[in-house]
Amino acid sequence: MSDRILVATRKGLFDIRKGAQGWRIERTSFLGDPITAVLRDPRTGFVYAAQKHEQFGARLFRSMDDGSGFEACGTPAYPPKPEGEPDNEQMGQRPVPWSLKTMWALEPGHADQPGLLWCGTIPGGLFRSLDNGATWELVRSLWDHPLRKQWFGGGAEFPGIHSICIHPQDPRRLAIAISCGGVWHSADLGESWELHGQGLRAAYVPPEKAMETIVQDPHLMVQCPAQPERVWIQHHNGIFRSDDSGKTFSEIKELGASTFGFAVAVHPTKPDTAWFVPATKDEIRIPVGGRLSVTRTQDAGRTATQLTCGFPAEHTYDLVYRHALAIDSTGTRLAFGSTTGGLWITEDGGDRWSELSSHLPPVYAVRFV
Repeated sequence: MSDRILVATRKGLFDIRKGAQGWRIERTSFLGDPITAVLRDPRTGFVYAAQKHEQFGARLFRSMDDGSGFEACGTPAYPPKPEGEPDNEQMGQRPVPWSLKTMWALEPGHADQPGLLWCGTIPGGLFRSLDNGATWELVRSLWDHPLRKQWFGGGAEFPGIHSICIHPQDPRRLAIAISCGGVWHSADLGESWELHGQGLRAAYVPPEKAMETIVQDPHLMVQCPAQPERVWIQHHNGIFRSDDSGKTFSEIKELGASTFGFAVAVHPTKPDTAWFVPATKDEIRIPVGGRLSVTRTQDAGRTATQLTCGFPAEHTYDLVYRHALAIDSTGTRLAFGSTTGGLWITEDGGDRWSELSSHLPPVYAVRFV
């Protein structure tokens, strides 16, 4: 069971640990600056923090002493846009820049792939590092794919890669999810790509286009480490489950208080068990009825339990972003942070929740380490 949580927020990175007196903030870094993604690489102990600085833009920092001190390392960079390169074709979108706006997802490679890191970005580039983040290369096979020009982004201004799922048994297989760009798979370490996600449904486009895979807006995609064929998606307009590693999906039409939200977590060894933090709907991004709750299914979405023990009974308006719900390796400890600065934890799979803090900056991402 993990006794450490890294919390990336709009105003810094918080290192929170559990000791004899309970949970407390052990260390702070980058106070005042937005941290959009955080990762502790289990292979090296290095901690990575992606910053979105108001003046200097997006930069990546690395701590080689497990988070006690950070130094700038390599930052993903796009090549110059070729002369005459056409702009995106969908939805009258603004021209997609060939420059880094946000680092949205960081994931390590397998244990037998030393130095390999993956980074998903806005405006939709996937980057790979082979030297623990010192240098990065754009995965051109995806960026140059002709269908990329049909991505149009979701709530962000431009498309973005927010989910990177690496197959636990086959390090060459990975799946990514893109805001209004669908679900993509590679079986050869990113050398080639296929668009999958059949069965996903987009309610925000004309009905005749709703089932097209290229227009789908998964908010987050996760896979069960022990059974990677089971993949869960919290979509913009619903919850979906896959039993074939994300190639095809079935919609879970009724599950708890609402099927709208951003975050999803799956149990590391029980693929039928998943958690969601519901909001009312796209137009009203607050908990249903103004009461914070967590939805848990333990039977692959056939039924659900609404978990409320420990949350205030009324007047809670927390929204939980896609990376702000985390689960540890035991599957019993979960934590989430909200846009109102609340940080909550459960030690028993969600039956009872405790508030660790109510005064953090808005939370972007939470990681157990």
